Amino acid sequence: MSKPSLLRRFFGGIWKTLTWIRLGLANVLFLAMLAVIYFVYFGGTPEPLPQKAALLFNPVGSIVDQKQPVDPLFALSGEQSPEDREVLLQDVIDSIEAAAGDPAINSMVMELGGLRGVGISRSGEIGTALEAFKATGKPVAAYADFYTQNQYLLASYADEIIAHPMGGVALEGFGSYHNYYLEALEKLAVNMHVFRRGKYKSAVEPYLRNDMSPPEKEVNRAWLDDLWGRYTAQVEERRELETGAVNAFINGMTDRMVAGNGDSASDALDAGLVDQLLARSAVNNWLAEMVGATDEDGYFESVGFEYYLSRKGPVSDDGEVEGRVAVITAQGNILPGEQPPGTIGSDSLAWLISDTVSSGDADAIVLRISSGGGSMFASEIIRERVLEARAKGIPVVVSMGAVAASGGYYIAANADEIWATPTTITGSIGVIAAFPTLEGTLAKLGIHTDGVGTTDLAGSLRLDRTPSPELKASVDAGVGYAYDSFLEVVAEGRSMSLEETREVAEGRVWSADAALANGLVDYLGSLDDAIASAAAIAELGVYEIEYVKPHLSPQELFWQQLSERVELPAVISQSGTVAALQSLTRPVLQAVSEVYSLQDPRNMFYKCLDCSVVE
Repeated sequence: MSKPSLLRRFFGGIWKTLTWIRLGLANVLFLAMLAVIYFVYFGGTPEPLPQKAALLFNPVGSIVDQKQPVDPLFALSGEQSPEDREVLLQDVIDSIEAAAGDPAINSMVMELGGLRGVGISRSGEIGTALEAFKATGKPVAAYADFYTQNQYLLASYADEIIAHPMGGVALEGFGSYHNYYLEALEKLAVNMHVFRRGKYKSAVEPYLRNDMSPPEKEVNRAWLDDLWGRYTAQVEERRELETGAVNAFINGMTDRMVAGNGDSASDALDAGLVDQLLARSAVNNWLAEMVGATDEDGYFESVGFEYYLSRKGPVSDDGEVEGRVAVITAQGNILPGEQPPGTIGSDSLAWLISDTVSSGDADAIVLRISSGGGSMFASEIIRERVLEARAKGIPVVVSMGAVAASGGYYIAANADEIWATPTTITGSIGVIAAFPTLEGTLAKLGIHTDGVGTTDLAGSLRLDRTPSPELKASVDAGVGYAYDSFLEVVAEGRSMSLEETREVAEGRVWSADAALANGLVDYLGSLDDAIASAAAIAELGVYEIEYVKPHLSPQELFWQQLSERVELPAVISQSGTVAALQSLTRPVLQAVSEVYSLQDPRNMFYKCLDCSVVE
């Protein structure tokens, strides 16, 4: 090859120089932008907290055990929707506990209109902190224009519940409903090949039926009735209503609304679900009187719970520390490998457990699990790390969140103790394997597959071929082995016989009370109860609590802090059309996400279909 000419080399050098200058300037500008953002929004002296104010509990989004990574585009544009925003459960509890002992905070106002999701289990844990706050003599008021079922459970802890005259309370009960695809798959000529162990293991039913099977209805009815019974009992007790009043309110709503000209707000007031109906300006006046202070704009004096926590920090014990309890969160679908927060990665969580043990700083571990399961292989990798921690003398106590079922239960089974909240659902001990083939669909298009292979199984896993009988038999045997292994893990971890384990397995989902009665959990209580128990097992008196954070890169940490601490002016505006399209496509995206979540080297899963109902 001939050497480039001198002229070509000259202009090529100029072009490379310009390219380097352009990239350098771009990087300098980007760093300058980050510096401006930091100094404008993070720097400077923060405003002092008011000397007399209410703690404003005004969560926007969903309350979760662990946040998912923040999209940098959302962080810069300020366009994160309430459906996507997340608030840490522990931050909520810490802020309430800190305010309870703060003489400058004389009351609490819960503005719950922005709350999108919390669930009955997390509501109960927040409620424990709210009860402790009220025990100090400080009043709690709740306000929303219109209460959803999630919002109202938290509001029921308040001394005074206020709604708008055009609002109301939307109670409907709990339900478990799913889409079923058999007819659609038949029309598309898609063949689903399903293998499972467990009479009640229903995660694959949508691919095999057009409706819910009778056994699945039976088991779902049992735990749904249990959870709903707890919901109604709590509301009726706190609102001093007769037993059965909530169900009577819901079941008689149609007749009352027709007779009352559709006035849902007055209906809720007459039923004793709310105390007052006030317009927004009147609400502010009432709250200002309760707090006894207003700001310069005439609004009742308050400090937002997230800002308050950033200034005050969680309550700490000043006594001499004897040791440390590490709390590790495992939330989301269980997948192989490294996964971001909000998803349980086998390598990610295993590393957190191993690093916590090897650091030597933790005397006990509390594993907080909120998961309906996922990959069989990933679940086993995590369980091995739990056993290794115990083998090195570190007690491991599991605290179950709203759900710890199937793979979520598998990784809990070998802990020293298992604590469930009173409204946790768990169990679902069973195994599934499923995959589609498209040979029928392709045949309709005139596409056929043929060829030769060197063995009976060669090419048998192609999507365009019908699985051979040998492959089906092999997969079915593998599912049987995985199920037997699951039973053995539970039997060993819970000190049960295999026969006893089979009785509570079969893929059945259990409420917390039923799980306790059947020996699947040891105690009912909150995360704090599990932490105290772990400390007792480790023989600690005064101890520190360390919430172990997942590893984040500097860039990820920056965007997360930026999203949490500031609301930047929108750089990229979002039109109403874009927002509407996002809303319409959300179910499709969720379905795609569910399919994507089925990741396992052997295509076998410890997964619970119905567990998302309680989130």
